[in-house]
Amino acid sequence: MQQYAMLIAPSANRVYARNAGRMAASEIAVLGLRALDGAVEGLEERVFGGVPYLGFRAEGLSGRDLRLLSNVSSLFALFEVHGTMLEPIPVQRMDRYDDDLVSILKYVGKTNEQFTKLLLNVTAASVFDAERILGGGLRVLDPMCGRGTTLNQAAMYGYDGFGVEVDKRDFEAYGAFIQRWLKDKRLKHKAMTSRVKRDGKGVGQQTRVEFSATKELHRAGEAQVLEIVNADTLRSGEVFRKRFFDLIVTDAPYGVQHAAVRDSRALSRRPTELLEAAIPVWAELLRPGGAIGLSWNTYTTERTALAEMLEASGLEVMDAAPYLDFEHRVDHAINRDLIVARLPR
Repeated sequence: MQQYAMLIAPSANRVYARNAGRMAASEIAVLGLRALDGAVEGLEERVFGGVPYLGFRAEGLSGRDLRLLSNVSSLFALFEVHGTMLEPIPVQRMDRYDDDLVSILKYVGKTNEQFTKLLLNVTAASVFDAERILGGGLRVLDPMCGRGTTLNQAAMYGYDGFGVEVDKRDFEAYGAFIQRWLKDKRLKHKAMTSRVKRDGKGVGQQTRVEFSATKELHRAGEAQVLEIVNADTLRSGEVFRKRFFDLIVTDAPYGVQHAAVRDSRALSRRPTELLEAAIPVWAELLRPGGAIGLSWNTYTTERTALAEMLEASGLEVMDAAPYLDFEHRVDHAINRDLIVARLPR
């Protein structure tokens, strides 16, 4: 079997960096359940020249396997190991755009970009094979999207990204950012802002941009979509068609720094109640064979309770061993984990 070593990307978030190797190992293990052609074994942290790497063994990795591994969320570089020598493997990232699309926006409460990528990767790999993951064109919804980190990561992969955000400031900030970014990159695009109405009543304001990665794709009429709606996530079913999305990916409110629920009187912080009300709405938007990936604060909601909510909405929770080793500390009040559930065909 060939030995490999993955150099983990540095992270400005030191707490996350301490867990990145372990979480990358679990991410690769999820890929190995259905997306990788070759079997990956022996995932463990190793040291070469005093530098930590994630090591593993594999036999018969295909070109598609290497493309998938090139997009592991915390990967910085990939090597074949020959004794004490490391031979670089050219990485083949799916990224269609400059990485400042996901990194340039900085604001309080932003989810770590590496973790956002991990959550999207794990959710996609739970239900799709390599061709579907690498081929672009998936529809991704983040029903509590903030300022669009998930949407931007979806765009990097050639997917269409859709979001719902109740905070008008975040909605406006994202709309302004993505239009400015597209202009700065001189990418062919068109932007539209309109009101979303159902039964003659307003649901929320919508900003939609359509754009292409290259002039050739633009001439061929192949465009991607990024769309965000300023509305309560509980009204997502009024905004989008049923069974419209391949993946639903979101980082749920932690109930610590940001308000989770808006009622007619004030903002309150009840993330468990919000998820209990929202998951049935989101499940109606998911295509059969698709998946929901959620991250949340385990200090506010127990995993068993969240699994019961997902199962009550007709979803099957993924409970293989790799899914149970993503829990990690964010700060003294937040212990984050993720859960993935698929909708049977």
